[in-house]
Amino acid sequence: MGSREVLGQAARLASSGLLLQVLFRVITFVLNAFVLRFLSKEIVGIVNVRLTLLYSTTIFLAREAFRRACLSGGPQRDWSQTFNLLWLTVPLGVFWSLFLGWVWLRLLEVPDPNVVSHYGTGVVVFGLSAVVELLGEPFWVLAQAQMFVRLKVIAESLSVILKSVLTAFLVLWLPHWGLYIFSLAQLLYTTVLVLCYVIYFTKLLGSAESNKQQALPISRMTDLLPSVTRSRAFVNWNEAKLTWSFFKQSFLKQILTEGVYDIVNNLGSLVARLIFQPIEESFYIFFAKVLERGKDATLQKQEDVAVAATVLESLLKLALLTGLTITIFGFAYSQLALDIYGGAMLSSGSGPILLRSYCLYVLLLAINGVTECFTFAAMSKEEVDRYNFTMLALSSSFLGLSYLLTRWCGSVGFILANCFNMGIRITQSLWFIHRYYGRSPHRPLAGLYLSPALLGAFALSGGITSVSEVFLCCEQGWPARLAHIAVGAFCLGVTLGTAFLTETKLINFVRTQFGGSRLADKTS
Repeated sequence: MGSREVLGQAARLASSGLLLQVLFRVITFVLNAFVLRFLSKEIVGIVNVRLTLLYSTTIFLAREAFRRACLSGGPQRDWSQTFNLLWLTVPLGVFWSLFLGWVWLRLLEVPDPNVVSHYGTGVVVFGLSAVVELLGEPFWVLAQAQMFVRLKVIAESLSVILKSVLTAFLVLWLPHWGLYIFSLAQLLYTTVLVLCYVIYFTKLLGSAESNKQQALPISRMTDLLPSVTRSRAFVNWNEAKLTWSFFKQSFLKQILTEGVYDIVNNLGSLVARLIFQPIEESFYIFFAKVLERGKDATLQKQEDVAVAATVLESLLKLALLTGLTITIFGFAYSQLALDIYGGAMLSSGSGPILLRSYCLYVLLLAINGVTECFTFAAMSKEEVDRYNFTMLALSSSFLGLSYLLTRWCGSVGFILANCFNMGIRITQSLWFIHRYYGRSPHRPLAGLYLSPALLGAFALSGGITSVSEVFLCCEQGWPARLAHIAVGAFCLGVTLGTAFLTETKLINFVRTQFGGSRLADKTS
């Protein structure tokens, strides 16, 4: 499979992921609004924060490193060894669910049972649902490696829809069940998700045309199960060592960023995560497939290196433009957004400056996602280990800086410390990319440069909207608020128009890849 064909499939995967993110956000918003009419906000808060954090942390620590390592393998790998390695996520998930469950029940404050009943059951079932989802990991990695776009869309959509339907039904008819409702719905979600992948591969491998139309590395379902033979090692030790390197990295990243992630994800970085999470996941697969890990760019197939450089440049430009747009307009509209969402209680205190800080964090978050997407796909195991050492050193400085800045400027200080952390990670990645392409004619870091006209449009928009906020927001009534919104819409239109005229290379990339991917979805 050529690099351009892989690029097209990665774009299709990113487009479907973006649509799924929008679907999930809409469903979650509607479901939360419905649930709050029948259940207490304390129960909903426990589910959305405590139990969801338990589930996501277990999943992240158990599988993230395995996914990164196993999606990096070349076409000539022994897939049976890769599957053996992936099945290790299940016992690892059992360990993390038991350990974190104990932390949630014994070390963290347990909610009042008169207000939130069945908390212990919720912890157990959410931990169990994480283990159930890990049972489908070999199927998921194989599907991602083959870029089965429709399978991911159908499996995740069906799982979320059935979860939402069950939640709504139980809330309507059995609201006294409390956390039992969300526990059963979460278990249904992970079970359906795994079954979709299992059923798909069962039918695909059982059809007469599968061997003709799909270049699968397996011929029967039992090939996906763990296998032991005397002729070879149980796992590919290079993959295993790379997994261990990524695990150390994931563990450090979880410690450094999880505390702020949930807040940022729900407030300031909603748009950035909505756009860039699917892009990061899909194009990591693209870079891992096109480039040879740990090998100098000049020693690889030059067409692949050139395509990867072009894609990286375009993704950096897209991340920069999106992040700058959110930062510039977020500064002038944070107070209005909070005022509309929660009234004067949110907009009159420290909320606006906190949200403005999040907007700056979003810019760094977007750029870091793209740079690390490339870096982790191209780094050798030794380079990943060196990166981990730097992360370990960073953790101590991050904690110290967080303490000082939090004492100095409260919650904003913690966000600024995270900005510093993200800036260091971006610098590391940029240095790696610069060295990687240093002896080649390609300069993908040019994606971080904007035309003077576009920079001027951003600066002018920032100044005009800031003045508009002073005079029109937010105590002048709704006519003034609408006028402030109109000013922002006009400035945004001018800025986007300038970008359309000056960043023609990026516009062509988006049209060709993401526009073409939608057309391919319709015709396939």
